Amino acid sequence: MKYLTTALILLTSITSSAETLWSDISATLLKGDNYQLGDNNRTVFTFEHAGGYSWGDSFLFIDRLQSANGDKETYAEVSPRFQLSQYQNDLFKNIYFATTAEIGDGFTHYLMGVGTNLKIPHFTYFNLNLYHRNNDSGDNGQQVTVTWQIPIAGLTYDGFLDYVPSNDDNTTSYNFTSQLKYNIADVFNIKTKVYVGVEYVYWHNKYGINNIDEKNMNLLLKYHF
Repeated sequence: MKYLTTALILLTSITSSAETLWSDISATLLKGDNYQLGDNNRTVFTFEHAGGYSWGDSFLFIDRLQSANGDKETYAEVSPRFQLSQYQNDLFKNIYFATTAEIGDGFTHYLMGVGTNLKIPHFTYFNLNLYHRNNDSGDNGQQVTVTWQIPIAGLTYDGFLDYVPSNDDNTTSYNFTSQLKYNIADVFNIKTKVYVGVEYVYWHNKYGINNIDEKNMNLLLKYHF
């Protein structure tokens, strides 16, 4: 994972010299038994960090997957967005140079494009990024990524959608992953946020492989530091 270490060092060096507007760190434990490609029963530990800075914003996560058959896997994404303009209207706010590095066991994909924050009533945030994918192996391509969060009757509903059109190597795929969760911190007199809930994944043509559709419900426990 030397590329992940390099990316984290670079991101840390950028943020250390900038004004921090907000930040959030969390750890999540997930348990599901309907994964596709490999063992279907897995436990996933996820570390996440999100932050807003004078230069833009960033999001990173690291997944450590433990399968019931003993297989282990580490996957991470580092996604800084650099603000190009503060222009806004009734539809969107700010324009960013959006980047992402997808880092797995034996590969690194680099994504670059443009992003913005859409203004949609009742949503805490609704972000849109349009990328060109520079794949480590195989044909390059495009990707559309949407992320959102909205409060619903005392619950929090958030997630993302990655849409990747087909190229010469892979068929069109999309990954719709969302979490519905409840903050139990007040019940147990905890000063930070602690969520329990579920994560549901619908991944059509997973990894661009035709007819591999993942429909996976995970139990969720999430702690914010």
